[in-house]
Amino acid sequence: MSITGILTATLLIGGIGLFIGLFLGAAAIKFKVEVDEKEEAVLEALPGNNCGGCGFPGCSGLAAAIAKGEAPVNACPVGGEPVGKVIAQIMGVEAEETERMVAFVHCQGDCEKTKLDYEYTGIEDCRMLSFVPNGGAKSCNYGCLGYGSCVKACPFDAIHVENGIAVVDKEKCKACGKCIAVCPKNLISLVPYEAKHIVACSSKDKGPVTMKACTVGCIGCGICVKNCPSEAIKVENFHAIIDQEKCTGCGACKEKCPKKAII
Repeated sequence: MSITGILTATLLIGGIGLFIGLFLGAAAIKFKVEVDEKEEAVLEALPGNNCGGCGFPGCSGLAAAIAKGEAPVNACPVGGEPVGKVIAQIMGVEAEETERMVAFVHCQGDCEKTKLDYEYTGIEDCRMLSFVPNGGAKSCNYGCLGYGSCVKACPFDAIHVENGIAVVDKEKCKACGKCIAVCPKNLISLVPYEAKHIVACSSKDKGPVTMKACTVGCIGCGICVKNCPSEAIKVENFHAIIDQEKCTGCGACKEKCPKKAII
């Protein structure tokens, strides 16, 4: 090939490369996505667990919502109050005080306290038990199945099955809500970290039925209601419910409960 041909090819390739570079540069400028500095700062402050406990699709979704004013600065359940204060400074607002919440399993029906209707052998996943007779081997149809679907769902290793029932480690729990979403019996709820007394039962069966199935089940007798000085307890569907905002932690309900369903 002649020198002229080589130079021509070099110039042609160089010209094409220059054109493509200029085209891409112009496109980058034209289609540039503006970055919200506050959104980036909020995302940096969030813990990055992407658990979805805030109700948004991951930390980036929450950061965008906070930056737009569509979510409160303390919306991250994992970061809690410390992260909420940092984000409040970023957004230039005052951080509201938040009450720490933790998950609680409303069941004490372990292997010693509850009866079995039959021996179950099969897939150890609570969600699969809806396909077996009575929704599980335990006589109480409201009790914890103990196969650990909640354990597998928890990203913080805050819940474990002990002697047939799930138990939450409140120090590790971040209140992300994943265990609540996965429990087929709806036994888990968020309660205040500082809660003094909780009804550790979810049974809505009548008293005699509950007593046959479990030794520590709430029978809806109402003794706790009569002995609560702050009127913080009511019975609905044969099941006691404590209003944590009214509860003073006096312990009268726990002491008087004949089935020890309040802990």
